[in-house]
Amino acid sequence: MELLNSIVSQINDIFWSYVLIILLIAAGVIFSIRTRFVQLRMIREMIRLMTEGVGNKTEGQQISSFQAFCVSTASRVGVGNIAGIAIAVVLGGPGAVFWMWLIAFLGAASGFVESTLAQIYKIPRTDAKGYLGGPAFYIKNALHSTKAAVFFAIIISITYGLIFNSVQSNTISLSMQTAFGFDATYIGIVIAIISAIVIFGGLKRIARVSEYLVPFMAGLYILVALFITFYNITELPHIFAVIFKDAWGIDSVAGGGFGAAIMTGIKRGLFSNEAGMGSVPNAAATAEVTHPVKQGLIQSFGVFVDTFLICSSSAFIVLLSTDYQSTGLTGIQLVQYDLSLYFGDIAVSAVAVFIILFAFTSIVGNYYYGEINIKYLSDNPLYLNIFRVLVTFMVFFGSIAELSLVWNLADLFMALMATTNVIAILLLGKIAFIALKDYEQQKKQGIKEPVFKASILPKQDGIYWWKDNK
Repeated sequence: MELLNSIVSQINDIFWSYVLIILLIAAGVIFSIRTRFVQLRMIREMIRLMTEGVGNKTEGQQISSFQAFCVSTASRVGVGNIAGIAIAVVLGGPGAVFWMWLIAFLGAASGFVESTLAQIYKIPRTDAKGYLGGPAFYIKNALHSTKAAVFFAIIISITYGLIFNSVQSNTISLSMQTAFGFDATYIGIVIAIISAIVIFGGLKRIARVSEYLVPFMAGLYILVALFITFYNITELPHIFAVIFKDAWGIDSVAGGGFGAAIMTGIKRGLFSNEAGMGSVPNAAATAEVTHPVKQGLIQSFGVFVDTFLICSSSAFIVLLSTDYQSTGLTGIQLVQYDLSLYFGDIAVSAVAVFIILFAFTSIVGNYYYGEINIKYLSDNPLYLNIFRVLVTFMVFFGSIAELSLVWNLADLFMALMATTNVIAILLLGKIAFIALKDYEQQKKQGIKEPVFKASILPKQDGIYWWKDNK
């Protein structure tokens, strides 16, 4: 295990030090400029679109725009928002929070582009009403690179269905052990059984579970963080000053200084908000909308919800405790300790409940991405059922695995995914820009609900749903 952990860490250093930082920031800057900072200009439209899909009825395996938002948020809003941010602050210092914010702001533009492309190149399901789509589909249909599409489909299925789900169950296990002293093996068995019940129920059940749980758990956690923030309101100016100074290596608190803040903030930020990684488009493509840009805007807003609300809440909880460096704790155990300072011993149990909700919805959301890509690889139900069994096993395995190895594997596979997807959306970005221009023109003409037609694009090959005569 130690040898494997060392090898994985070395590979991660290469990816994250040289490859991904350049790709992610370059893509975010390019997309922000080319869309004229769509992530700022159209926030009101994002909120309008997100709320209009609440409670919409759908048929077969169709899901509404709001359900697609909740599924992607279920995957985003997991242990990365709680345990991951605590780890980022301990390893990278307060400055890591600034770099997390920056990568989220730029990433919101990347998130818009990738989700819009996923909608444009989605395909109708053959087994029921609904759609399938995501990077594997636009890489094959638009870039005509079957090998790269297959590679991505395999990587994302392993990353989300297996590796990331082991991260989620690992954190559930740690929090339950800390709160109640439960044995990790028994925790793993219970989580695996409950996960199996949901994932064997199919995409519709996953969307329904996410639609109800995600708003509840996110809202509750934000309320807790707001209470702590207002309780320490006089400390906020100091906390912001520490974050900005540490981000640039001024009065650096972290052992690694400036470099550690950048690396840790970007890694944990990407793990949390997933912008540009190619995961969220899989959910975005399955939504029923009249124009691809609608879902692109909704998923772009999801980056803000994830990072500026949920992740910042966790960061403030840790930073306001002031003694996070001396406790010797990290991850979920540090957050449990910090909350106990305000709410007493009950906080340890309360955080365990938060983690169960956050991590469980992430498990089913992560599985969702895997199922879509397994279906891309093969329509044979046997392979899907084998995948479901493997997911259930990895949920159990994560509960008893070593923390550092689990997170390092997550970083490695995330890097492989993100590199493949960012290159693809950089090549296809102009398609999303044309779609955005069309959407805005229709809105200026007074059309309340713009409708997309493939004829506005220079090429219509690879588009299977948005035909003009549909």
